[in-house]
Order: sequence, then structure tokens, then C-alpha cells
Amino acid sequence: GVLLALATLVTEDLTCIAAGLLVSHGKLSFVVATIACLIGIFLGDLALVGIGRLLGRRILERAPFRWVLTPQALEHSEHWFTAKGARVVLASRFVPGSRLPLFLAAGILRAPFVRVAVALALAGAVWTPILVGLSAWAGAAVIERLHSYERVALPAVVAAAAVVFLFVRGIVPLFTWRGRRLLLSRWRRLTLWEFWPAWLFELPVVAYWLRLGLRFRHLTLFTAANPGIPAGGFVEESKSAILSGLSGRQGDADASDETAPRIARFQCVEISGDSPARAAQVLEAMRASTLSLPVVLKPDVGERGRDVAVVRSVEEITAFLLNFTGTLLVQEYVAGEEFGVFYVRRPEETHGTIFSITGKRFPAVVGDGRRRLEELILADPRAVCMAPLYLKANLARIDDVPAAGESVQLVEIGNHCRGTVFLDARDLATPELAAAIDRFARRFSGFCFGRFDLRVPSVADFRAGRNLRILELNGVTSEATHIYAPGASLLEAYRTLFAQWRLAFEIGAANVARGAQATGARELFRLLRERRQRQHRGRRFATIAVAPSPKADLSPKPSSQSSHSALKEPSVPRPHPDPE
Repeated sequence: GVLLALATLVTEDLTCIAAGLLVSHGKLSFVVATIACLIGIFLGDLALVGIGRLLGRRILERAPFRWVLTPQALEHSEHWFTAKGARVVLASRFVPGSRLPLFLAAGILRAPFVRVAVALALAGAVWTPILVGLSAWAGAAVIERLHSYERVALPAVVAAAAVVFLFVRGIVPLFTWRGRRLLLSRWRRLTLWEFWPAWLFELPVVAYWLRLGLRFRHLTLFTAANPGIPAGGFVEESKSAILSGLSGRQGDADASDETAPRIARFQCVEISGDSPARAAQVLEAMRASTLSLPVVLKPDVGERGRDVAVVRSVEEITAFLLNFTGTLLVQEYVAGEEFGVFYVRRPEETHGTIFSITGKRFPAVVGDGRRRLEELILADPRAVCMAPLYLKANLARIDDVPAAGESVQLVEIGNHCRGTVFLDARDLATPELAAAIDRFARRFSGFCFGRFDLRVPSVADFRAGRNLRILELNGVTSEATHIYAPGASLLEAYRTLFAQWRLAFEIGAANVARGAQATGARELFRLLRERRQRQHRGRRFATIAVAPSPKADLSPKPSSQSSHSALKEPSVPRPHPDPE
């Protein structure tokens, strides 16, 4: 019993399931198992409340809480707790993932201790017997039939535990509208390939890369596609160095040169020291580059939108830097329509071509004056696919009720894995746009293959190749991201990626023939190891916790031709409404 009580401090639900299996096997009585789990859960919950009361907000700066608890999550829990009191503590027992921030919030707010303790005891008294009893019943049903077959007893216990776990995670949520919508979210991310994890989706691409390596007799030949970028931009490339090479100097391009690309102004900062000093470093960098809030903060070495945030206040800068170390890029925030333009030029050619154009639509929901933002996200047929990400990114305002007709933008970082919708915009290509992109690319000596991420005031400006502002330039790891458009064919996506990698090898071979050097396999693996170590030393939680300010106007300024009309998104079947 003591061991069970201690085990609940590590994982409550799995310990209750294990206790039920012990009951079904006759090792413990139901009463003893339930009381042991209940005591452990109750004391663990009280300990969290006590830690919150003792340390206050300082707890956010201490491990392990800073790894899993963001200031925005705590703020949301405080708001929820203040509005609904101890009832929230009672309800949190049945909402996985909400207990830690809520119990800490109860302590930090110094809520009446006796009232909170009673609520915790009641919640545990209801939840614990249900979970232990369910596990005991399922375990008994299986083990009774297999009691005479000791060789399969252990697999039977494991199977029974799995059944109970799946029941709790998959069946219990069906009894609430929110649970059903989150299950739908999980199902769509499983069945729609655009939401598959990168490691799974890219398996055929890795196999094709190996085939190309054997064909060209050089596995890393693609790293010579961009001789002007270390390793061709495959790994550990510096964003600031690439932008400086593109503009000819750090920061914005020479305003007197009309042919120079306009790059969003930036400044690099080496983040070190305590939290207040870190924020001062960023503010000093902003003054040096005449930047004003909002600004974009991102690692100088990073990928796939990790640890990128738009910040609008000193408080948000401080929250961002709480666990950040290393070189930080502080960049001007540029409003407008965002596009990704993939450019390819063979070294023997005078001019390059546009291989792909991706339009980026920042998802939004429209208020009706009745439902909270959380309900609007879960009810939206597209937003529900990425509901866990959107809910986390908007914790600070998740309980707000937008006015009827009010549009609420959910994210503002233009990465697919961060929730932005990618659209196929290849039909927007024009000779004027191709000429502008080609002019920009040829200013960078040693660049032949990669993607420009840029913003522009309107689609009309984009098609005309004018007023383009470059946010980033990515090398050989770039993707022709139009393939992620909703409803796009998986086979067509692989055809595009195979063609892209074939071009990278061919351009790399042509550059090597002209004297360029490809990065060797040993050096490439060393860089990959450095990236892994850097990520391990870096931040423990995603910066999407720095959510858009509830009062900020995040939507692009209206233009005569909005991307929402010019870029057509395939429709997603709308599920039948559930009135619950």
C-alpha cells in the first residue's frame, strides 16, 4: 500500500490501473488498493498547493516546473480559478493535463486551504474508486480465463492495463462535446497526411536520398548545391549570416541600391546572465537597429519555426527569455501577406526559375457573442485538426467570448507545424515576380537552391514583384511547401520532393565540377550531433506559449486583393453540429 501511495507521485492514473490489476490478481483487497492510491493522490495534490503558496511565482524559474509550466498556462489557471473557485479543483480531477497548473495556481493565489483540501479529497474519492474498480474488473475478466496458463499471465496483465488505459483515454472523452472534438482532432491528424510527424512522412524521401547518393556515388553531394552557405544550409546554418550575405551587410540592404532586396531589419544578441539582464540585452539591440515593438524573436540557428515568437511587450520578452540561451535574432515585425518562394538555378544558367510558391493563411475563427474562444476552435472544421496547438497558443485568452463577427487570429508564425495553413499559390507566378526573385538570389554569391520566406502588402504587389520584404532565406533543407495544401495528393507530394532532391544532387554535382566542395559525411554527422546537443541544452518548452496579445490586432491590413480570396483553399467536410 505504501509503495502504491508513493507511485502516485510519479503517475496517478497508471498507478490506479496497476492497483486494480493487483486487486484482480488477488494480491490486494479493493479497499486497501483504493485507500492507498487515494492517500497518495491527495497528499501529492496538497503538496502542489503548498509549493505554490510557499514559492509564489518564483516557482516558474525552478526546475522541473519551468520545463512544463509556462507563465501563460498559470495565468489562464489563475483566471479560471478566480472565476469558479474550488469547483475548478474538483473538476480538474477529470480533465487530464489541467491539474498541475490549477493546483499551483490555487497555492499562488493563497486560496482558502481548507476549502481546497476538501475539494481535492472529494475529487479523489470519486475518481480513484472508479479507476481502480474499472481496472480490477477488466483485469479479473481476462486473468480468470487465463489463470491456468501462467506463461501468458503477464501478457494478459499488460493487455488488461492497455484496455483500461484506452478506455479512459478513448471512451470516457466521448461523454462530453469537448472530449469528442479532441478525439476528432486526434483522428484527423492520424488520417490526414499533412499532419503526420516529420519522421514518418519523410521515410520515402530518405530512401530516395539514399538511392540518389548511390547513383551519384556521393551521399552528401547535395550540400554543394549552395557553396556560399555552410553545408549548403542543411544543418546549423546561421540565419543572420545568410541574410547578411543576401544584403551585402548586416541589417537592411542599402536603400540607395534599388536592385537590392529589402530585408526585414535584424540584430543578433548573445543571451546570457539573469532574466532582467537578458531583456535589457534585447532592448539595447532594438535601439541599435531602431526597432520598435512588436518584434520577432528567433534562434539564429533553428528550424521548423521552433522557439519563434512575436512579442509586443517587455513582459513577453522576459517570458520568452526565461529558458533561452544562445544567439538570438531580434527582427523587425513585417505585416502583410506571407509567401514562401522556392528558387532553383543551375550554375551554368544565367537566370534561375521559381520551383514552388506557397501562400500562407493564418487561421482565424469568428466570434458569435456566445461561445468562448476554446469552443470556437473546437467547433471549426479546420481549426479542430490542430486544436491542441491552438488551445496552448491561446491560453491567455481561451475563456474570452469574442463579439459577434469578430475575427480572432490563432497564430502568427508562418510555419505549418505551428498551425499556419499552407496553400498552393503557383498560379500567382508572373515574369515580374520571377525576375525580382532571380535578381535577389543572384546577389548572393554561392546560392542556387532554396526558399525565400517573405511578406508583401498585397497579392497584387506580390504578382508585380514589388514591395517584397525578405524574412528568411533557407538552403537545401527547404521544402516546396505548397505540397501541404489541404486536400493535396500524397503521391504528388512525394513526386515534388523527389524532383526537388534530384535537383539538389544535380546542382551539387555541377558545382563540384566547378571546384566547390561538398561537406563530408563525418563533418555532416558532427554538425547533426551539435544540433542535437544544442537542442538538449536549449529550451524545455515551445515558445508558442508566448501567445498573441488578447487586444492586439494581428490580422493583415486590408488590401484591394486579399490572399483569402486570391488563394483558394479546398473545402474540408463540416461535421454535423453537436448541441451539447
